[in-house]
Amino acid sequence: MTGDFQLHRNSFGQLVFTGADGIEHVDVEPARAFPITSPGEGIALMTRDGKEVAWIPILAKAPNAIRRLVEEELQGREFMPVIQRVCSVSGYATPCTWRVETDRGDTTLVLNAEEDIRRLAPPTLLIMDSRGIQFLIRNPLSLDATSRRILDRFL
Repeated sequence: MTGDFQLHRNSFGQLVFTGADGIEHVDVEPARAFPITSPGEGIALMTRDGKEVAWIPILAKAPNAIRRLVEEELQGREFMPVIQRVCSVSGYATPCTWRVETDRGDTTLVLNAEEDIRRLAPPTLLIMDSRGIQFLIRNPLSLDATSRRILDRFL
């Protein structure tokens, strides 16, 4: 971490950063440098006007109180369900509706075009549905055979 600092929530629920110099910054937000490939590494604390006030190289090594606050804030802002199983698709031409199981529960998504499935750092895939929600598949090879077969038809 770059210097010592304190982090707490004020009565409005905003994160308040106090640097080693004693200056307070109200309503700071954590931002991941690598949200998909290394979500626990490289966390910046940013002011509302985009100024970085602190850098946390490895979140797991941060003091417990700071780590908990940063994790709470990130969970409240980030929503990227991880697909664990593709149960069915309405068809193999787009647009089509997928019924999936995710780490956040069962849901459906509408895939508008095959281009809405993007390859990230191998083997990770990112699927954008018609509502703009991004779904993550960390490793397609770890999915069950049916899910892999369905997914292969679109790749």
